Amino acid sequence: MRNGPLAALFGATPGRNITVLDLHGVTDKQTFMERCAAGLGLPAWFGRNWDALADCLTDLPGEEGTLVLVRRWQEYAAAQPGEWRLAQEVFGHAVDTMPGQLAVLLDLGGSDERVSGGPG
Repeated sequence: MRNGPLAALFGATPGRNITVLDLHGVTDKQTFMERCAAGLGLPAWFGRNWDALADCLTDLPGEEGTLVLVRRWQEYAAAQPGEWRLAQEVFGHAVDTMPGQLAVLLDLGGSDERVSGGPG
């Protein structure tokens, strides 16, 4: 999936896959795995477990590599801190395995919803 604003921010390179993995509303491992499958375009054989995710992350499309931006992950991290640590380890290992070909970024911002009475 190409995202225009992200492509502009990170440099649109032909062949680079830029994907947003939005975890809004995810509070359990099953939903996390389903969101990964859909958001990352994982193959039908993806087994919805940590080992399968690790395997699939090293085979994402993009001749010039893949950038994954993980957004709105905080709810999952709070609901399942142990699972979130495993997710970070799996993504981190995949990045280490594919230097220059895979980057995973965490969006540290809050949700897109404005708080009433807040600025702006």
